[in-house]
Amino acid sequence: MKFPIVTVSLVSAALMFVLWDQAREQPEVVDAKRFTSLAENPVQLSTAVGWIVTQVPSLCEDATGQPPGSRAYTRCVAQAETRTSTCRRAMYDQFPSIVASEAVFRDLSITLINCLVPDALG
Repeated sequence: MKFPIVTVSLVSAALMFVLWDQAREQPEVVDAKRFTSLAENPVQLSTAVGWIVTQVPSLCEDATGQPPGSRAYTRCVAQAETRTSTCRRAMYDQFPSIVASEAVFRDLSITLINCLVPDALG
């Protein structure tokens, strides 16, 4: 019987990746309070966009007026998930890399929400 070199190599690589992932520093959890004093404590655009994207379930609940699990809510979340990549790219092209004011954060939030969940504000 031949020694399974390829299998051993793939399993070893997967194990090394898991160990590396566990050992690296985990990003800090971001909540809404992080965006209250942006003039004194600016935030990277990617952090703000990431946090807004995590708000999609709540936005869809507000936009549809339906609870989680309903057909309209589920469709809203699914559609937002399909738009996420395109919307992120648009925000990175449209806004500065550092969000240092409440006005920029507000504009970013409204623009991104309108992109992800077009019926949320209208």
